[in-house]
Amino acid sequence: MIERVDIRYLKTPEQAGLKNPVMIEGLPGIGHVGKLVADHLVKVLDVEKVVELYSHHFPPQVMVDEGGVVKLPKNEIYAYRSDGSSPDLLILVGDYQSISNEGHFELANAYIKIAKDFGVSRIFTLGGYGVGKLIEEPYVIGAVNDENLVDELRRYGVRFENGEPAGGIIGAAGLIIGLASLENIPSACLMGTTSGYMVDPKSAKAVLDVLLKLLNLEISKEDLEERAREMEKLISQIKEMQEAQMVQFRGDEDLRYFR
Repeated sequence: MIERVDIRYLKTPEQAGLKNPVMIEGLPGIGHVGKLVADHLVKVLDVEKVVELYSHHFPPQVMVDEGGVVKLPKNEIYAYRSDGSSPDLLILVGDYQSISNEGHFELANAYIKIAKDFGVSRIFTLGGYGVGKLIEEPYVIGAVNDENLVDELRRYGVRFENGEPAGGIIGAAGLIIGLASLENIPSACLMGTTSGYMVDPKSAKAVLDVLLKLLNLEISKEDLEERAREMEKLISQIKEMQEAQMVQFRGDEDLRYFR
């Protein structure tokens, strides 16, 4: 049996032994930008899974692996213990957000509870900001729950633009930093600009670059960089197709003059 939001600690905060960790959230969203970054951190860092979350608010299904074994939908949190040159981390990853408005709040509350249990000192949520067109050089837009963070983030290239993101931040990335303000946990959302049409590793790399500077953390970015290069080729191909279509359209328009 599972609860509406079922938090299962595989390691207690005491067993995990983290010191004032920074929490990173990277769940699915626009362009899968945040998910790509968080999954990459889990892949390249020496991490340990400390929490699993199950919920009635996840999709009503089970996943079936290649061997025919079913698995319930879940999100996970991994712990990273630093050597002291960067902060310890709690990294929230998974394939699911809530399928209901109520569930978004209940899950965000659960993430904040976990953050408090582990003594989190700061939270960074990660996501994409869809602009509705192809972006050659993505950049990072920020939103914070503590104005004292603005100048710090600007020093690392994060932009704060009037009225952006328009319409606010939907889902875990926004709710977490909003609820964290009630618990006096300084938090920021880092959003990579993206078309919103496809998975965008290039935007994810822009977010990762900023995040690593903020954390004073050095890791391999090779896998994400390779995917970003593949994305550049795809964008180039799409633009060539669009230009060819425009040339064809103009040619058809010119021919109509003679009909």
